[in-house]
Amino acid sequence: MEKRLIFVTSPPACGKTRLAKKLATELKHIVYLDKDTLIPLSKQIFKIAGEEYNRSSKFFEREIRDYEYEVILDLAFEALKYADLVMVNAPFTREIRDNDYIKALREKLAEAGAKLTVIWIVTDPEVCHQRMINRNSDRDVWKLEHWDEYLASLNFNVPENLRDPDDNGSLLLYYNSTDEQSEESFHELMEFFKDYD
Repeated sequence: MEKRLIFVTSPPACGKTRLAKKLATELKHIVYLDKDTLIPLSKQIFKIAGEEYNRSSKFFEREIRDYEYEVILDLAFEALKYADLVMVNAPFTREIRDNDYIKALREKLAEAGAKLTVIWIVTDPEVCHQRMINRNSDRDVWKLEHWDEYLASLNFNVPENLRDPDDNGSLLLYYNSTDEQSEESFHELMEFFKDYD
């Protein structure tokens, strides 16, 4: 049984955290990591720099974003030394569509005796909009106030570039616009991971 680094990813408010926590609860011997755990550190950087807290700002993109991903992946690789499954809950917005990034990540994982599984959440943008309103988080204030501009910056298309013909677990889809879809998709995911129980 091969070790797997699992990315649960999608645009914001598609249901990453709900799915990732449900999987982490159901699966055994799994390490769960959430990039949002790093937000208090990021908020402190905004504060010290005298910048408005805005995770869609140029300051965030330049000074914080990539470091958050670097840290969460460092934690994931450390965890893979001790667990068969390590799950990271994060958007990986640019990374998953960057073939060079994915190639380098897969090579690094191969050295660690592991493979990459990306669970992409398929959700209607308007469903995400309503969920963002409902969760009422300070990280979403700018996004909701500039919804059309923000939406234009996102890509809801399935990242087919992630499919590896030699690995049926390279890209798994979770449909999450309705409760019925999410229930059926969850059972399919659990079927894939049954050998890890």
